[in-house]
Amino acid sequence: MRYLAARALHSLFLLIGVSILCFLFASLAPGDFYSELSMTPQVSSGTISALRKNAGEDRPFVARYGSWVASVARGDFGYSLAFGAPAGPIVRERIGATLLLTVTATLLAWLIAVPWGVWSAASRGKWVDGTSRVILASFLSFPNLLLAIVLLAIAAQTGAFPIGGLASRDAASLTASARLRDTVWHLALPVAVLVAGMLPVIARHVRSAVAEALDSPFVLNARAQGIPRRRLLFRHALPAALNPLITLFGLSLGTLLSASLLVEVVVGWPGLGPLFLDAIMARDFAIVLAVVMLSTVFLIAGNLVADLLLYRFDPRIRVRS
Repeated sequence: MRYLAARALHSLFLLIGVSILCFLFASLAPGDFYSELSMTPQVSSGTISALRKNAGEDRPFVARYGSWVASVARGDFGYSLAFGAPAGPIVRERIGATLLLTVTATLLAWLIAVPWGVWSAASRGKWVDGTSRVILASFLSFPNLLLAIVLLAIAAQTGAFPIGGLASRDAASLTASARLRDTVWHLALPVAVLVAGMLPVIARHVRSAVAEALDSPFVLNARAQGIPRRRLLFRHALPAALNPLITLFGLSLGTLLSASLLVEVVVGWPGLGPLFLDAIMARDFAIVLAVVMLSTVFLIAGNLVADLLLYRFDPRIRVRS
């Protein structure tokens, strides 16, 4: 509990620091929501000044930050000038689609990458490992956005997968099982793009960690005692390689919201990505700050989960604590 309290307090101070910096950078950014309106000849400068004053943009930084923190505590995350409503409910409407996409892609990437990395580490020096490394390097060298565009072009030509959207237009009239299949059908293309981006990173880390564990004395001793190869890999080598993999797992949890934003824009997924881009273009800083702070919360929570898992599985950390 002492370790948990220390990590939680550290996370709280980090979150406060990030919120101050984000709000400061948003305040220092050139232009605001009314900048484009001020270029219209029919709108006078007095009207623009009155609108800015009504929005509270003429108040000191500390007062504006305090009001924003109070709105965050209420769950509003400020007032969106573009939508004319609190930013919190608008973001919450989109966060479900983003989490559905990223959680599915992350789980699938880990389920594929762990056995792939272990198998590659166990085949070091063989053609199998060489082929695996070439495939992973090819995935790494191919940009996610370009892959998304290629898959979109294929889907448009063949009609094999839908382009954009979370569900079909007639999804409400379908049965529960049919709606599930329809959602999986719409998920296939964006999930494939995200998995292709995450898979090589995770698999290479798994291979490196397991390969290092296989060279450790206790694994060599276990091999000398005639322990079967599969049990040696998954019962001895993989648990010994957990530390860097737990850290990577925490990082993948922390990037759940931010990992797919650009991919969502390209494939037309109705998540936070298109909303975030529209808010940036409109200089709607309430939406921008809400998305950035939620991403920060996920990142800090992912690191906290990784720290707690390391504390649980690594006795050296408990001894130091």
